[in-house]
Amino acid sequence: MISPAARDALAGWLAAQRALRGASENTIDAYRRDVVDFLAFMTAYKGGEQGLSPLLQVGVRDMRAWMAKTRGEGVGSRSLARKLSAVKSFYRWLADREGADPTAVLSARAPKFTRKLPRPLAEDAARAVIGAVDLQSRQGWAGARDVAVVTLLYGCGLRISEALSLNRRDAPLPRSLRITGKGGKERMVPVIPAARNAVDAYLRLCPFEGDDAAPLFVGARGGRLNARTVQKVMQQTRALLGLPASATPHALRHSFATHLLSAGGDLRAIQELLGHASLSTTQAYTAVDTARLMEVYLQTHPKA
Repeated sequence: MISPAARDALAGWLAAQRALRGASENTIDAYRRDVVDFLAFMTAYKGGEQGLSPLLQVGVRDMRAWMAKTRGEGVGSRSLARKLSAVKSFYRWLADREGADPTAVLSARAPKFTRKLPRPLAEDAARAVIGAVDLQSRQGWAGARDVAVVTLLYGCGLRISEALSLNRRDAPLPRSLRITGKGGKERMVPVIPAARNAVDAYLRLCPFEGDDAAPLFVGARGGRLNARTVQKVMQQTRALLGLPASATPHALRHSFATHLLSAGGDLRAIQELLGHASLSTTQAYTAVDTARLMEVYLQTHPKA
């Protein structure tokens, strides 16, 4: 149980994250959980509800105790680093508002961890997925729908949520599509002919009609297609093709970026196409490309 004052402060910080930083609702929910867990620990650790004054007096030992307890629950280094980042952000906001010194919280060091590299599909595997995904449905229109969705993921680098948020007004797809991504950030994405053709083919077969506000991609009952359905179709397709478990819908987006980079694409341009807020996120694909080149080198160079 945390104090009313702490809850009010948390609500204020979350509102600021939503309004000023444009954080998505999923991000807001994750922030809320992480900071509530921290505040609940401090309440129990210090023996009673913690108002704002005690919270602003959290010390180095308190932070170490929280981190040790969190690690003891089996939380990995990456997740703990994320939780600590949320707590630090909350304390920066709280300290600025209350005129306090958050040094003890901000000086806590996140555990080191190795960032996972994106796991794209090979070019022939990506083409094979697009060619086989329609085999997983008994209804022709649903198979055409699935082809259209995965073609958008691979051909345009969309997140699955972005593809499924498209409405009827977006079709026929233009040469460039305005996409609203994470945090409400908009970007323009070129649409390749294969994606436009796939969506056109799906709409010709789709048994459901709707106005401009109706979903473009629909499920069996005509409602907006669920991401879980696409994930299941990908699971069945990768089993058919003998692909690894990493061949997910999101891997098609990774493949889009990696294959563009391999073909000489500019990193800044790829960042814009993907809608990454930071170039450092996009730079992960350079590591993937370097690793692939080294693998080819070791396998083919006569001196290797």
